Amino acid sequence: MRKKVIAGNWKMNMLPNETINFIEQFAPLVKDTKNEVILCVPFTDLFYALLHVQGTNIKIGAQNMHWEEKGAYTGEVSAQMLKSIGTEYVIIGHSERRQYFAETDETVNKKIKSALAVGLKPIVCVGETLEQRENGKTEEIVTNQVEKAFEGLNLEDLSKIIIAYEPIWAIGTGKTATKEEANETIAQIRKKIAKMYSQKEADEIIIQYGGSVKASNAKELFEMSDIDGGLVGGASLKPDEFSKIVNFDK
Repeated sequence: MRKKVIAGNWKMNMLPNETINFIEQFAPLVKDTKNEVILCVPFTDLFYALLHVQGTNIKIGAQNMHWEEKGAYTGEVSAQMLKSIGTEYVIIGHSERRQYFAETDETVNKKIKSALAVGLKPIVCVGETLEQRENGKTEEIVTNQVEKAFEGLNLEDLSKIIIAYEPIWAIGTGKTATKEEANETIAQIRKKIAKMYSQKEADEIIIQYGGSVKASNAKELFEMSDIDGGLVGGASLKPDEFSKIVNFDK
């Protein structure tokens, strides 16, 4: 049976002192959960977060990275840099990176390979726009993103990756895909993985839902057959709210 993985994506929020305060409040609230808990924090918060989650069940992730190991890439951070301080996860290909920072399926693929090479676990984001959904192209768009992102990856690589299905129209809008819509699209992603690899891999890969997940809808979403937790935005900035999402099964 697949585990539930619940990750908070803080985006460009939280200073180091706020990060420390958050963890001090949040850690006791989730210490008994059987679900995996990840906080994906800004670069400037990583060191402080890693220090303060020691002795807890909380994992730390970054929100982006460059695919090159080193070089003349002013302002960028490499996979090796993240790994060297103890970071375990990294979000790759979030729709905001694609929309605002020219991320493509090809750069997503490069970043996944670079992350895996140093032992980072990628959380790979895919999702469609509202226009694409209304035109009936959700499955085509999302499975094509998966195919291009995973090009050249083998079975061993696949076991270290989490997919996050995030309909772009539901991110930060307050709109949420119905549990049936989310589950159906994630099932389509599994079908694509089965075609690319095998049914076993499709059954085992963790696929989260993201898009205005909150305490009031987490349980109904996460209890669907194909949804393995969530990538949570705004609600992950509030310790009490995010703990309720993590503890949805209590």
